[in-house]
Amino acid sequence: MEPKNPAYRERIIALIEQPPFMRSLGTQFVDARPGYCETVLTVTRAHAQQDGYVHAGVQGALADHTSGCAAFTLVAADEIILTAEYKVNLLRPAVGERLRCRASVLRPGRTLMVTEADVLAERDGEERLVARVTATMAVTAAR
Repeated sequence: MEPKNPAYRERIIALIEQPPFMRSLGTQFVDARPGYCETVLTVTRAHAQQDGYVHAGVQGALADHTSGCAAFTLVAADEIILTAEYKVNLLRPAVGERLRCRASVLRPGRTLMVTEADVLAERDGEERLVARVTATMAVTAAR
């Protein structure tokens, strides 16, 4: 996969660090390369649902945004990515100090891209897969 924007990495860092919602979640940039993005989130009490596990909405938001950033690595500077749909498979309760999300573009397209993201809970130095997200991203012109 070839990036159309040579400055894609800087763009991804800004996309992770600047949006107020993702900042409020605590999302941090780890890595980006063509067709791939990785983020982490330090888990706090604010991320918990009623039973103390990381809320499914937090996992979905992290995977959605990281998937979008993976797609952003492949578009031109005058294009943006918007989520068309995503499906979350919650595989086990998310418990840990951090969530790590690794997202990849499965099928790059001119107008639609299909992505997949794994959300892993890190606890005591061990990672466990807690969610897998498949998403369709729409490529559109920036306003």
